[in-house]
Amino acid sequence: MIDRAGLADFLRVRRAALQPEDVGLPRGQRRRTGGLRREEVAALSHMSTDYYSRLERERGPQPSPQMIAAIAQGLHLSREERNHLFLLAGHQPPMRGSEGEHVSPGMMRIFDRLTDTPAEIVTELGETLRQNRLGVALVGDLMRFDDPARSIGYRWFTDSGSRRLHPVEDHEFYSRMYVSGLRGVLALRGPESHAASLAERLRGESREFRDIWARHEVGIAPRDVKRYVHPEVGFLELNCQILVDPRCSHSLLVYTATPGSASSEKLRLLSVVAAPSAF
Repeated sequence: MIDRAGLADFLRVRRAALQPEDVGLPRGQRRRTGGLRREEVAALSHMSTDYYSRLERERGPQPSPQMIAAIAQGLHLSREERNHLFLLAGHQPPMRGSEGEHVSPGMMRIFDRLTDTPAEIVTELGETLRQNRLGVALVGDLMRFDDPARSIGYRWFTDSGSRRLHPVEDHEFYSRMYVSGLRGVLALRGPESHAASLAERLRGESREFRDIWARHEVGIAPRDVKRYVHPEVGFLELNCQILVDPRCSHSLLVYTATPGSASSEKLRLLSVVAAPSAF
C-alpha cells in the first residue's frame, strides 16, 4: 500500500536538501529560500508540475514505477534512497542488476555541470538515459525512443535515418563496432539477458547484422575521433571522452573539439542554434 504521508514528506525533505547548483541550475537573484522549487524537480523528472505537486500534497493516483524511477533520478537519489521511495509509493524496488537505468548521483553531478559541450549518459547497450542541451542539438533527442529502438545499435540496423549523421565511408566501421559491442555484452550477461533478446531480434530483422554477427568479431573499440555531418553546421570532428561507472555499467560520453579548429567554431555555432534549457 502507498504511504501517502510518508511519500509526501520524503519528497519535500529531499527537494529541500538539493540546491540549484547541485543539479546544474542557476540560482537566480529572486530565489529567497533554499532547496529546489517544485517546478524544477518536475522538469528534472520529465513530468508536469501539477502531477509532482499533488504527490507532495498527498493527492492524486498512486504513481507508477516508471514515475517513481523518474522522480528518483530527478532528485539525484542514491540507490538506497530510490528503493525507499519505491516502497513508500507501494512498489517493490527494481532488482539489483547490471542492466538498471538509475544513474548514480556522482555521475549525475558531473553531467549536470557539462553545459558548454555535448554530453550524454548511456547504458552498456547504447540506450541514452540522459542528454544535455548540446547533446540533443548534435544528434537529436535520443531519449524519445521506446523498447528496442532505445539502443543506438538497434536503430543503426533498422532505421536508415540513424546513419545520416555520419559520413558514408564510416558506416562499415560503425556496423562492425555495434555488432562487436553487442556480442561482448551478451557474453558477459548471458543467454537470458536483454542483450541476448536484442541480438535475436536483430538477427531476424537485418541481413547486414546477420552477416557481421557470423564473423564473431569482438573487441572493436570506438575511435577516438567521431565524424559527423550535421544538417545545420556541416562536417564536425569531435573527440569522445568516456567516463565509466562500473557499478551501474553506465558511461558518460563527452564530446569536445580541438581548440581553434573548424569543428570548435561549428560547435560554438551549434550552441547558438540549440534549444534553450528548461530553466
